[in-house]
Amino acid sequence: MGYGNFKKISQVTKKFGLDARISDLFDNDINVKIPTDFLLKSLEMAYKSPLSTEKARSERLISPILMEIARSFQEDITLFSGEELNVNSDNDLMGVCDFSFDLHTQKIYLETPIILIAEAKGRELKWGIGQCAAQLYAAHLMNEQEGKTIDTLYGCATTGTEWLFLKFENKIFYIDRKSQTDLTQVLGTWHWIIQFFIDNYAKKYNP
Repeated sequence: MGYGNFKKISQVTKKFGLDARISDLFDNDINVKIPTDFLLKSLEMAYKSPLSTEKARSERLISPILMEIARSFQEDITLFSGEELNVNSDNDLMGVCDFSFDLHTQKIYLETPIILIAEAKGRELKWGIGQCAAQLYAAHLMNEQEGKTIDTLYGCATTGTEWLFLKFENKIFYIDRKSQTDLTQVLGTWHWIIQFFIDNYAKKYNP
């Protein structure tokens, strides 16, 4: 099952000699972002349809939000859906990422440096954090193997209405103290994260 074997973040930390801590990831740095009318109408339609499965929530809630983020930064990043991230099959670091971003523009395949991972879940965020952590660690290893080291990686587990962010840095996963449910805050957080990578790494890896 690859990443699906990691049901808890403790499985990731114990298997790979890492650590995990609760943290206030963003403090007061986030400026809220107002969603476009197109996104609001897309979500309005989504809520009028069944959202009982993980696939439905991924397609109708999560994807439109991430597409709006990708559109805002289309000169610097590419958003991928359902791409494989195979690093080490013996250690279950293999499988499909629900959503991932790399620091290149208009790529047709996932390429390092990978900077962001988003794991979609139907209802329970706790099942997504372990998988997202494993995928972040795999992305870290792949970036290193290809000589594109990124010191800090971000990811999240989300149901489409609730978003829990985490950061991987210096062998430690920092999990945000509270999940986010306000759309303007979620959009603002994504903007802050991607701008962080643009400010710190774009000139080096996406000239």
